Amino acid sequence: MPYDIRVSDRARLMRLTVDLEGTVRVTVPRRFSQRAVDRFVARHRNWIEKHRRRSRMRTVITAEKAHIPQYKKAALALAEELCERYASSYGVTFKKITIRAQKSRWGSCSREGNLSFNYKIALLPREITEYIVIHEICHLIRFDHSRGFWREVEKAALDHMIRRRRLRNLAFSFR
Repeated sequence: MPYDIRVSDRARLMRLTVDLEGTVRVTVPRRFSQRAVDRFVARHRNWIEKHRRRSRMRTVITAEKAHIPQYKKAALALAEELCERYASSYGVTFKKITIRAQKSRWGSCSREGNLSFNYKIALLPREITEYIVIHEICHLIRFDHSRGFWREVEKAALDHMIRRRRLRNLAFSFR
């Protein structure tokens, strides 16, 4: 199985990554031999194959790093529009909306009623952005992920499970 090696002075342990194109990279400390790296890759063959399959199934959204300020403005306008619409339909209120550059979250809702969204919502298909907003608005009703919460989500998005699956299969590539 082919892979790229990146030797790092800061690394203390070996680390595997599979990028959006399915390329396997092994980050290794200087002191590890080629034989040790080969054994490490062989031992993690199943993990690598699973992540390579996932990378082939992903939809990649390409964006420009230089346009991030515009994406943030667009995300705020979109979030404000959708939050007003869905908060009204659910009969709830929120305090404020913020847009952030989050790595692993699409949105969040505080107990005080503040909503936060990832700026990348501006790059998503509309129905997926709506799902994210609906999800956070429903946290104003139920601050958990219980069956009751998902019933609330279903009121506005019958196909929420499909949208959620599509969201999980998205990846971003910035130039």
